Amino acid sequence: MQLFYTPEINAQQKEFSFDKEESKHIVKVLRKQEGAILKVTNGLGYLFTTEIILASDKKCTVKITHSDFFEPNRFYIHMAVAPTKMNDRYEWFLEKATEIGVNEITPIICDHSERKTIKTERFDKIIQSAMKQSLQFHLPKLNEPLPFKQFLAQKHEGNLCIAHCEETSKTLLKNTIRLNEKYTVLIGPEGDFSEKEIQSALELNYMPVSLGNTRLRTETAAIVACHSIVYANE
Repeated sequence: MQLFYTPEINAQQKEFSFDKEESKHIVKVLRKQEGAILKVTNGLGYLFTTEIILASDKKCTVKITHSDFFEPNRFYIHMAVAPTKMNDRYEWFLEKATEIGVNEITPIICDHSERKTIKTERFDKIIQSAMKQSLQFHLPKLNEPLPFKQFLAQKHEGNLCIAHCEETSKTLLKNTIRLNEKYTVLIGPEGDFSEKEIQSALELNYMPVSLGNTRLRTETAAIVACHSIVYANE
């Protein structure tokens, strides 16, 4: 199944027109014609079955013939991950985390972060593409980048975890996971969290966790943490 995404479509509509860019892709690139069936999601849990009634590369119009709603998972994963020095590594994390089933992502700027400026426009497109490729109907929420201190100042519910490399007492993340609960996991930059940042998180009842016996790159650690929670809930 090929899945299309547009946030504007909803269950109350009988017909819908794609924007010019998507219309051109459907008609000129994919060569879809009147009568072709398209599967469309709005990223809010809906899957629409539609039929093209006007194959225009400027305004491709479909009629909605059926809609299904898929409930979100009962567990929730919020990954707060420091940007990597090489931008493509962070983009890889976004893609794979979306495929695995992350719910929310916040880039956090830390004391040791080498990359301080983040442009999220491309990130949004990567997440949308990964959602479509993995045939999911809930688009993960991508938040604007925040300084680490500011992120901690926000109220985060559920299980709070910080994965760091300091030689201190930690619990294996896989041993802390309980079914159908919310997890917020902090992953630091290549130089790890600073001691001050770790202490600040611990004072707010973040649990120090380990992701295994090997030292992982930022993006790998984030994927391992995300997958561990999803896998335990399956």
